[in-house]
Amino acid sequence: MKLLAVETATEACSAALFIDGDMIERFEVAPQQHTKLILPMIDSLLAEAGIKQSDLDGLAFGCGPGSFTGVRIATGVIQGIAFGLDLPVVPVSTLAALAQGFFNTNTSDLDVVFAALDARLREIFWGVYQRDAQGYAHLIGDEAVTPASLVIAPKVRGVGVGSGWTAYENELMLRLAGKVSYFEAQHLPCARTVAQLGVQGFKQGLAVNAELAMPVYLRDKVAKTELERKIA
Repeated sequence: MKLLAVETATEACSAALFIDGDMIERFEVAPQQHTKLILPMIDSLLAEAGIKQSDLDGLAFGCGPGSFTGVRIATGVIQGIAFGLDLPVVPVSTLAALAQGFFNTNTSDLDVVFAALDARLREIFWGVYQRDAQGYAHLIGDEAVTPASLVIAPKVRGVGVGSGWTAYENELMLRLAGKVSYFEAQHLPCARTVAQLGVQGFKQGLAVNAELAMPVYLRDKVAKTELERKIA
C-alpha cells in the first residue's frame, strides 16, 4: 500500500509516506509556516520515493483537535488531493497520533496515555488512550476540550503526554492525583503516526470519500473576537 499522510494541527508541520511497510517523513517545528512548508514536503517525499500522486492508494490526515488554522490546512491539502485523484481518506485524531508516538518509543508496561494539547483560552484538548494488543492507540471514553481542572479520566494509571502538561501541570496533577506516573510534555503529533494509524484504519474499513474527510475542532465556537479573548 502507498499512503500519504499530513499533520499540521500544532506548531509541528509534517508529511509522511508509507510504502509497503517502509516509512519516510518530513518534520519541522515551524509555527505559522505550515502553509508554506506542507506542499514542498509532500513533493520532496514523492520525489525521494520515485512515485507520483497518481500512484497513491490512499491518504490520511491529522483531523484535529488542534489549532483551527492548522487543522484546516491539513484538511484542505488532503481533500484537494483526494478530490483530484478520487482517493479514499482516513481521518486520524491528532490526540491519537500524539499517543501513538509515545507508544512507539516507550517499552515500559505503562499502556495508558493521558494526551493533552494546549487549546488556549485556559483549556486543553484531552483524550485518554490505551495501547491495544496490536500496539495501536485506542480511545477510552471521549475526546474533549475542557479546563485542565475538570478533565475526566478512567480509574487507571498512565503517562501524561503533550503540551497541555506544560501549560497546566499543577491543575492536571491535582485532578489526576495518584494516576500519573510521570509526564512527557515535549511530544508533538506527527505525520508518521498519522500514517501508521491511517494504514490500520484502512484495514478496519474506516476510509471515507473526500467530502466526508472533515476536521474535528471540539469547540462549538472556533473563533472569538479579540475582546472575548482578552476577557477569557
